[in-house]
Amino acid sequence: MKQVVSVSLGSSHRDHSVEVELLGEQFRISRRGTDGSLEKAVELLRELDGKVDAIGLGGIDIYLVAGGRKYPIRDGVKLMRVPKQTPVCDGSGLKHTLEREAVRYLFREQVLRPGQKVLLVSAVDRFGMAETLVQEGARVCFGDLIFALGIPIPLYRLSTVALLARLFLPIITVLPFQWIYPTGEKQEAPCSKYQRFFDWGEVIAGDFHYIRRYLPPRMEGKIIITNTTTREDETLLRDRGVKLLITTTPVIEGRSFGTNVLEAVFLALLGKRWEEVRSEEYLDLIQRLNLKPTIRVLN
Repeated sequence: MKQVVSVSLGSSHRDHSVEVELLGEQFRISRRGTDGSLEKAVELLRELDGKVDAIGLGGIDIYLVAGGRKYPIRDGVKLMRVPKQTPVCDGSGLKHTLEREAVRYLFREQVLRPGQKVLLVSAVDRFGMAETLVQEGARVCFGDLIFALGIPIPLYRLSTVALLARLFLPIITVLPFQWIYPTGEKQEAPCSKYQRFFDWGEVIAGDFHYIRRYLPPRMEGKIIITNTTTREDETLLRDRGVKLLITTTPVIEGRSFGTNVLEAVFLALLGKRWEEVRSEEYLDLIQRLNLKPTIRVLN
């Protein structure tokens, strides 16, 4: 049986483990949170190295992307380099492939429509989704300044995101990751001060920890496109009035794992290290596994 583990800087309360068969291979897939502690993550990565088939890094990125450029995150790169034997990834390979295909599918099936107002909480974290939403004709508000930096200025052009990325990401990416992204207990601390941006969007898309942290009390009729949701998250969204919950990764035993987990599964299936895999290989696996967005009607 192949073993894949997501080592996450998120809360350990969200830990989970499942067994599933994919393309004739048995997998045990686990998620282990370190409650925001980089030191615990390093210790866990050392413990798992050479003992599992692939590792996904959750709650942190290795790179952010804007305007065709990659910006390495110091803490993410540091974690990636800890394991010496086991392949490590952060999910960005699937953000470049699976999430693009998911958005195209949603427009093709008329779940989304051109001209629809979409709040994408972070473009540099979801660059494939950001580019495809724009290509399909959505009216997109990029919340990178709002949700990562606490600056309530919406952005409406990818070119603006790319310009600001060139100016600020070389500085931001060397800061402690906890300063720009909710980790540990912060993921469970609600804050609804940006409600007007949620009110504007007909569709709320992107990283679920940003969405959950800033979720307004009422979300009637909204569509949410995300992943890493649990049954408890689904109940929360239903109670707030959300119409549709769409996850770009498959739902297994009531939860959708992050892109980092699914990408680690892909590495285990391919028997390759992260830097060796081509986009075409991911797209081939997506087709063979018949992966499509999971759409759940909540209200």
